[in-house]
Amino acid sequence: MSFFSWKQEGKISPALVKKLDQIPSSDTTTSPSTSSNEESFQVIEKPSTISSPNAGEIVPRVLVIGAGSRGHAYSKPIQRLGLGKIVGVCEPVEFKRKDFGQTYIWGPEAREARAHEEFEDWNDFVKYETTRLQRVAAGELIAQRDNGLDGEWKGVDAVLICVLDEMHTAVIKALAPLGLHIMCEKPLATTLEDTVSIYEAVTREWAVLGRKTVFGIGHVLRYSPFNRELRRLVREEGVIGDVVSIEHTEPIGWWHMSHSYVRGNWRREDTTAPSLLTKSCHDIDVLLWLLCSPENAEDTLPPHLPSTISSSGLLSQFRNARKPIAAGNATNCLACPIEKSCIYSARSIYLDKHLASGNTGWPVKIVVPEIEDIFKSKGKEAAETRLLEALAEDYTTETPDEEIKARSWYGRCVYDADNDVLDDQTVTITWEDDPLPNSAYKSEELGGLNGRGAKQALFHMTSPTAKICERRGRIYGTKGEISYDSTTIQVHTFVTGHTETIRPEAPSAEQGHGGGDDGLAIQFLGAVKHVLEGGHVEKAQREWLGFDLEEGVRSHVAVFAAEKARLEKVVLDWKSFWDEEVEGRRRRGDKDEKSEMKGGVVENRLSKDW
Repeated sequence: MSFFSWKQEGKISPALVKKLDQIPSSDTTTSPSTSSNEESFQVIEKPSTISSPNAGEIVPRVLVIGAGSRGHAYSKPIQRLGLGKIVGVCEPVEFKRKDFGQTYIWGPEAREARAHEEFEDWNDFVKYETTRLQRVAAGELIAQRDNGLDGEWKGVDAVLICVLDEMHTAVIKALAPLGLHIMCEKPLATTLEDTVSIYEAVTREWAVLGRKTVFGIGHVLRYSPFNRELRRLVREEGVIGDVVSIEHTEPIGWWHMSHSYVRGNWRREDTTAPSLLTKSCHDIDVLLWLLCSPENAEDTLPPHLPSTISSSGLLSQFRNARKPIAAGNATNCLACPIEKSCIYSARSIYLDKHLASGNTGWPVKIVVPEIEDIFKSKGKEAAETRLLEALAEDYTTETPDEEIKARSWYGRCVYDADNDVLDDQTVTITWEDDPLPNSAYKSEELGGLNGRGAKQALFHMTSPTAKICERRGRIYGTKGEISYDSTTIQVHTFVTGHTETIRPEAPSAEQGHGGGDDGLAIQFLGAVKHVLEGGHVEKAQREWLGFDLEEGVRSHVAVFAAEKARLEKVVLDWKSFWDEEVEGRRRRGDKDEKSEMKGGVVENRLSKDW
């Protein structure tokens, strides 16, 4: 039970309650709103409020849980753009933790690590922060952001959760009572049960605290310049009229599939989740953002909810039936007689394709986390030797399954691995007419359906592609059609026959997910800063992040609905599924605190690496 729960239940003395209540509540005052620049192609809608802080400005203090690739992905723009100050890290792997701190915390200030800047376990931070709040209430420390009477005991404003997917539930539930602003990497959870329990736990703790907090989700595609321009054209400008259908494809990439979903962390459903969730919840979220969410985040109009969801899929390519006969009984690339001719050769992918050219980042760093340090201190040959050692690691039929699934095997034969997630899947989402009352009409031109007519979205996730994660698709409307490929948008207008080509500003190479990583960091910390300056949480959540918690949960629920439809070979009714699986669970009070962390599998693999 949290300290705040004790406070609400009267288990804290009135004197301490008075001290605790002196901590400012962000919802008690208002601040002038900042209008967005709708004509800009930039993700940064309010650049003046999130540029590098000037002297005297409030700078959000940030803790990062998980020093893997996703922790770095958000920390880089935070540091580069001056969005906040990273003041702490939780990471069990000492090399990763020290490297992260040297890069973002104590290294830039040319000093050694101080107390409470690094934690081996996220539970240690929770204990620290709980004790710190108790000391604030007791008058031993001054307030949330001040050094207080003990300079070592400083608080944080926001936490980035970048641990493995199966750990999200436990971490979110532990942090929610502390009243911190949270951004969790996608997906929120690996099961429908945990997703709903997070929704319930966060909203319950808001009630206990007496205030809401900013809650972000790592659906970074919403925040890329390309997708924001695509949505502006479709929803705000209505350049093709009402949407009739969308065909959207996510090309995973031939070797990326083998790296992450055959050999890597996300290869088994029993340790992670279906690939539709771990890989493509981004895309389901974008489709609902395009077709379901209100046109503007500030709108109070209800979403245009789906009618039905169906899905089909299979594990087609990476299975034993496709293993070349000439490979024989070999289970590791380095011992395979046809390794040199196999396009999925681990040596070819990690050494020849990447390390040989000097790339010590992704994906090589995922195989050997310390590879960059080895390359710099001992040279290229030593780095190659260490990489080949890692790729040679293998298991046999005698190896316990618990040991096999506890880690990744990047040198394993892709046709003889323990993967079971799908490599090809389609999802169909349909909408029925759902017109709003006349009072909600915005213009005569939109007609009686007000842009909420019947439509459908067809999504395809597939692995054997040349492009890696460069989404493409077509949107068909009543007045024209749009084609897009992650760099270019083409708008064809029926009445004129004219096709306009639009190329949104391309992000730099260091901006992941087409600039979406930077975009989310900007928007999340912009929302946090807005609240710290006295603004309302709801306003910050909507104007900066563009969604509320229910909308963030909705796209996850859509994925689980699609999986249920696939497994049962049925077409699911959305309303019935939501009422039973979400609202029903909440009404029944399903508050199982177990996080389904798969029997200790994640104990030594905290950070999220791809």
